[in-house]
Amino acid sequence: MTREQYILATQQNSLPRAENAQLYPVGIYGWRKRCLYFFVLLLLVTMIVNLAMTIWILKVMNFTVDGMGNLRVTKKGIRLEGISEFLLPLYVKEIHSRKDSPLVLQSDRNVTVNARNHMGQLTGQLTVGTEGAVFGHSVETPHIRAEPSQDLRLESPTRSLIMEAPRGVQVRAAAGDFKATCRKELHLQSTEGEIFLNADTIRLGNMPTGSFSSSPSSSNARQTVYELCVCPNGKLYLSPAGVGSTCQSSSNICLWS
Repeated sequence: MTREQYILATQQNSLPRAENAQLYPVGIYGWRKRCLYFFVLLLLVTMIVNLAMTIWILKVMNFTVDGMGNLRVTKKGIRLEGISEFLLPLYVKEIHSRKDSPLVLQSDRNVTVNARNHMGQLTGQLTVGTEGAVFGHSVETPHIRAEPSQDLRLESPTRSLIMEAPRGVQVRAAAGDFKATCRKELHLQSTEGEIFLNADTIRLGNMPTGSFSSSPSSSNARQTVYELCVCPNGKLYLSPAGVGSTCQSSSNICLWS
């Protein structure tokens, strides 16, 4: 093909295309453009509101580099100042208050403190309710006292109550009475010393009355003076007083005890 034939063929092919070519505008026009501007404006307003809310929360919660609100993170742990409320369980190693202020734990219901070992088993429990403090296991403390003008009660409803110390246990009521009651037996035991009762009046109530003879006379019903006797097993009972001692190891109280 010669050069003239190639130019002629090219011109013939390009002429129809030039006649049928149409021009289309490039860009967004009409309602699409207005919707795009509206969404951009809405996004901008949302960002501004979100930023304002974030700044407001930081201001209200008192966020700082050291913590937030009453909570401060220090090298020794976490420090709370003022009144704080916990809605979920709190696990801590130690709780301290300032030297010049007490530590107050307050709840609408009971306050329960649990102690667990490394296996998660419960080793000790303290529950403060409306009637006092309930301990699930043994308690070690140097001093137990009640509030002024209030009674102090130590009781174990279903088990025994044991108080022991290597150098002695002192129970003292400076302005009131001391009362110890139990359902079964009350043991006062001294392995190396003595049991010393020092009081103006010592009363032993509900003491059983024994007889010093197999057939007691009817005059014993009007007896007003009795003798305190001790059985070989240590049980105490009363026996009608006579000229001599009326205590007998064969008394009915000793035989049936």
